[in-house]
Amino acid sequence: MKFQGKVVLVTGASRGIGAAIATAFAQEGATVVVNHLSNDAAAAETVAACRAAGGDAWAVKADVGSESAVRAMVEEVVREAGRIDVVVNNAFRPYAFDPQRRTLFDDLAWQDYQRQFDGAVGGAFQVCRAVLPHFRRQASGSIVNIASNLVEHPVVPYHDYTTAKASLVAFSRNLAVELGPLGIRVNCVAPGLVYPTQASRSTQESFRESLLAATPLRRIARPEDVAGPVLFLASDWSGFMTGQVLFVDGGLVMK
Repeated sequence: MKFQGKVVLVTGASRGIGAAIATAFAQEGATVVVNHLSNDAAAAETVAACRAAGGDAWAVKADVGSESAVRAMVEEVVREAGRIDVVVNNAFRPYAFDPQRRTLFDDLAWQDYQRQFDGAVGGAFQVCRAVLPHFRRQASGSIVNIASNLVEHPVVPYHDYTTAKASLVAFSRNLAVELGPLGIRVNCVAPGLVYPTQASRSTQESFRESLLAATPLRRIARPEDVAGPVLFLASDWSGFMTGQVLFVDGGLVMK
């Protein structure tokens, strides 16, 4: 799965899962664009990790929910690197995974769903719209969207977050059907709980232990566990796969 000569854009890549994905691509020789929203220092650390792993990298600050910011980011990447080959839509609206203090359905407003939808689907929409003209000219490209195993197994009913991620899967599959004839593939990776990340740090140890006991591989995913399936779906090794969802949760969801 060598990515020499390939240019990869990873959104929300300054830390956590996004940083692990970016570093894994760099390790395989890719030029990686580390998108981030605000944390310059964290983005710089990811860039340094990518370069230390053997690839080239640079950071681009942009709000993926902003059409103009995303368009400017993609234009910068194409201007600097000449192309984009892979997009990983990892950025999402901040969310705290805390089973004890989650918001119950009766306390949710429609705006809570809308915020998560704008983050999960809206960000992917803006990035895909901006990058598609370049993919079409190349008659190739791979899009990998980060979903969640909660869409199949809502072990904790995070209503707004899970509904938005389910919509992201539907968005991806519709795009896969439309873009397949153009040589552009669209797939999803759906992790379970990934620890530690900023979003999962509030998850109590007792819950992690119960989840671990229910997981066939008997551990909780680390950010690095998500990177391998993303690289697989981005590579030629999965060249005849599109519209698929790979669950990365140690066997909690089996399909």
